[in-house]
Amino acid sequence: MVNVSEIDAFKTTVETFMAERNMTPTNFGKQFAGDPLFVFQLREGREPRMQTRQRILESMNAAEASAA
Repeated sequence: MVNVSEIDAFKTTVETFMAERNMTPTNFGKQFAGDPLFVFQLREGREPRMQTRQRILESMNAAEASAA
């Protein structure tokens, strides 16, 4: 079973990232997860695998670095 606090931290990171960029959940899902429903499902309890979370976080960091 996945550590719940790890999932919560991931959700918070995603929500903060979207809020800081005025990004819609659909656009975030398309751009970073390849799934327009990703954020909606995450909010409903979806627990992405560690590899998926890591890939999304790496993409978010790369996007942040290129925007700076």
